[in-house]
Amino acid sequence: MKTKKLLLSILILIMTFQGSCGEAPKTKKVSTVDYLNESKEDFDQRMNWFREARFGMFIHWGVYAIPAGIHKGKKVKGIGEWIQLRGQIPIAEYEKYAQQFNPTQYDAMEWAKAMKKAGMKYVVITSKHHDGFALWDSEVSNYDIIDFAPYGKDILKSLANACKAQGIKFGLYHSIMDWHHPQAQAIDAPRYEYQKNPNPEFPQYYKNYLKPQLKELVDQYDPDILWFDGEWIPEFTHEMGLDLYQYVRSLKPSIIINNRVDKGRKGMAGMNRDDKKYAGDFGTPEQEILEGTSTMDWESCMTMNDSWGYKSYDDNWKSSEVLIHNLIDIAAKGGNYLLNIGPKANGEIPKPSSDRLEKMGEWLAINGEAIYATQKLEKSYKQGENIRFTKKKNTPHYYVITLEQPQKELHIKHIQPQEKSSIMLLGYPDELVWSFDENKGLIIQIPEDISGELAWTFKIEGTEI
Repeated sequence: MKTKKLLLSILILIMTFQGSCGEAPKTKKVSTVDYLNESKEDFDQRMNWFREARFGMFIHWGVYAIPAGIHKGKKVKGIGEWIQLRGQIPIAEYEKYAQQFNPTQYDAMEWAKAMKKAGMKYVVITSKHHDGFALWDSEVSNYDIIDFAPYGKDILKSLANACKAQGIKFGLYHSIMDWHHPQAQAIDAPRYEYQKNPNPEFPQYYKNYLKPQLKELVDQYDPDILWFDGEWIPEFTHEMGLDLYQYVRSLKPSIIINNRVDKGRKGMAGMNRDDKKYAGDFGTPEQEILEGTSTMDWESCMTMNDSWGYKSYDDNWKSSEVLIHNLIDIAAKGGNYLLNIGPKANGEIPKPSSDRLEKMGEWLAINGEAIYATQKLEKSYKQGENIRFTKKKNTPHYYVITLEQPQKELHIKHIQPQEKSSIMLLGYPDELVWSFDENKGLIIQIPEDISGELAWTFKIEGTEI
């Protein structure tokens, strides 16, 4: 036994000596690329998949799904994921909910398949919301799904793997503010006055907690998007926003980052102010759609009901028709639609959400070519209130989408078909009869036996006029 130990010690000394005399270990170079001044060509290349995707899933899931809008038997006003603040729940009391978070019905592959079936091309899930609870095993905190909750499994890893298997781009939402961290926005005495009383230790939180957690997320899950929120707190500055954008891009140059990484967002409308240069790759209208088009890339994030996180008594569901019409309107204006679900605490997707996702998938299975990889028209994205236009990129194919079922004749002003070309109604087997007059425009004859519901798409080979 002693002889074996002696030989082992000699071997270790030899290996140590060889390591010290050999080539010095390589250290990871710090990026010197100025990502804040990216060329248009590089920016367009990085944003290409996002611009073609058009439709994604937002997931707000965390501790707040347990109270589900009710604390101590009382309904708490406001959106479900803000219950800690709106319900004035002290940290120690809110942590008891975290200790119950055990989503045994969660099935990452089932979620990913539901996204794919719905026609969604990417997902953004809350890695950490404002309450500070992390859905992965964070090295700088034990307030996470592994160390603090009975579930003890890495939710982000399983979903990232499932999405990759289904061809879904993976994105992470991350809150800049943090109600749980004492150097950020601790609320042991819950208050709304936090904006009036900045935490002087926030720079330490930013350096030693926020940025290390982001590095964990990028290194471990290789996200395609980082979707920030909570940038409105006074502690977070424009200079921090510029630094944070540069930092995340240095970790993964191809990543896409929303404009909430900085202080440029102008309210819920989500687009940037014009008074200075702000960091961020796309605007984030919240619960609304731009009234017109924009030269800036943008994504409208919206709920199916009123709350982002699961709220047991929120039954104000938008109809499938409204959701599909929203998607059409957004695509016609050149934007993306990030549609939210709030899973239950046990990991189930609420049935009203899954029913609507299924309906949207059915429509997209027939009409998706008018949505994906399309662009807005140069002159007009709509005609009247019930007609929208899109154009397939790098082709002469235009799409006319009607939000009401057309009867007998459809008159179109802005598109001229090529001579002797065919006009098709997607999902209908036969070519349609049409004529064009310079004064009257395009007139399409509508068959009596057209099928479909909620919206109808006409494919035209031609030019914009």
